[in-house]
Amino acid sequence: MATLLITGATSGLGRYLAFELVRGGHTVLAHGRDEKRTDALVEELRATGGRAEGFVADLASLEQVRDLGTRVAAAHPELDVLVNNAGVGSGVPGSGRELSADGHELRFAVNVLAPVALTRTLLPTLQANSPSRVVNCGSLGQSPLDFDDLEFDNNYNGTEAYCRSKFALAAHTFALARELSGTGIHVNVIHPATYMDTAMVREAGVGPMNTVEDGTAGVLALAVGELGGEATAGFFDGEQPTLAQAETYDREVQDRLDIELDRILGPFKR
Repeated sequence: MATLLITGATSGLGRYLAFELVRGGHTVLAHGRDEKRTDALVEELRATGGRAEGFVADLASLEQVRDLGTRVAAAHPELDVLVNNAGVGSGVPGSGRELSADGHELRFAVNVLAPVALTRTLLPTLQANSPSRVVNCGSLGQSPLDFDDLEFDNNYNGTEAYCRSKFALAAHTFALARELSGTGIHVNVIHPATYMDTAMVREAGVGPMNTVEDGTAGVLALAVGELGGEATAGFFDGEQPTLAQAETYDREVQDRLDIELDRILGPFKR
């Protein structure tokens, strides 16, 4: 049985995953931004007979992201799966550029910087428990980065910002998987399902096309199923392997992104 940290577990896909996992006998470490909602979720999970613990952090703050990783590693040195599920969508149509607590463009901060920083913090724990897994929840919606305007200061558009962040997450996933080759840590990125019935999708004014249940199978397969024990550096549409945007595989693009991430987060010795 695995011990998993799921970010963004209090609603949407993360919440559904949490219940599926505890029913399967796994231990769920449920992250949420709101303490009351996180506590309520843990109570519900335990009421089913499951093993669960809550961890609160605002992923728009890098200090809180790193603190989250430190607390999880100290409390659960047996952690062997990280599911980076939390994210910020395109926002209300026509809304302007938003900033994180650290002054970064919000979608880049939560969808890229947070999972990268959290994964870095937890890598020693994951390696100690290898074979282990990192599952990054991405999207088929991807747009190449503009390295001259990485955080979208000019001509901002929320949908484009979201797609750029998911491009960056995919490119980082492939680079990290290559760097961790031979360590026993499998790293993959997944598009769970298209326009699931979540607050993120509804906020964007889009009619849901799928349920969160539809998006669960692929994430479970990578997190605790055979698929995640075999694949690494993969991009999945549900349970089916597919290809991300072509430039995400470009080593030059990956290296440039790594330089920017190290500039923001601090050098990372792999």
